[in-house]
Amino acid sequence: MLCAGTDTKPAGDVIRAACCAVRCRTRCRGTTVSGVDVLDDYTGHVDPGGSATRRTLDGLTVSKLSVGPMDNNAYLLTCRSTGEALLIDAANEAERLMDLVGHGADRPELRTIVTTHRHGDHWQALGAVAGATGAETIAHPVDAPGLPLPPDQLVEHGATVTVGNCLLEVIHLRGHTPGSIALLYRDGDRPHLFTGDALFPGGPGKTTSPEDFESLVGDLESRVFDQLPDETWFYPGHGDDSTLGEQRPHLQEWRQRGW
Repeated sequence: MLCAGTDTKPAGDVIRAACCAVRCRTRCRGTTVSGVDVLDDYTGHVDPGGSATRRTLDGLTVSKLSVGPMDNNAYLLTCRSTGEALLIDAANEAERLMDLVGHGADRPELRTIVTTHRHGDHWQALGAVAGATGAETIAHPVDAPGLPLPPDQLVEHGATVTVGNCLLEVIHLRGHTPGSIALLYRDGDRPHLFTGDALFPGGPGKTTSPEDFESLVGDLESRVFDQLPDETWFYPGHGDDSTLGEQRPHLQEWRQRGW
């Protein structure tokens, strides 16, 4: 219910309020990759047109950047042992995304671009970034016809995608679009879940019918909340991050609120 899809931005006030506890106004300087500052004080919040933030996990780093007029989040995952990288949603501003990857000899090798769903605000830079890097493109087959170029690889629920030595599990979450997918990375005791527009702090993504709403909430319950612990950190397609533990008490409230 919180993301309108292709023509309006998500209910930013709701998302911001839900995540105010994790905001941090004092930023620590990290590095500058071409024209993009990358800060190493990851909180889950980034500003449109502002710096990227990066967190370091056991197996990979996660860099988050807000791009485009709808405050879309793009996530660059880089395997720490191989230097291979995967981009989740080449949403907009291809030049800034390429700056995030970097241009120097020590830059990561962007091997894969995953598009979480077919809404246009999530793929405006897909052709440009894929063309510039030769990266393989991935999406769910149901949403693939709505993308600007045919994916190189189609993935279903339960499939896996690799970034270097790290494994990401595909979770199909039907409702915001028929082919929306999330990516799950298991890092020790804390899983990390990239949800696209299927889940935000404050509720599920926007749906356009009661049937789609029931489908999405059902998938979120059975495939996400029933399977993963409260410590799971999730990264949405717009706005701030959260954890499943922060959102779990509101599941029944979401159902009662409806679509």
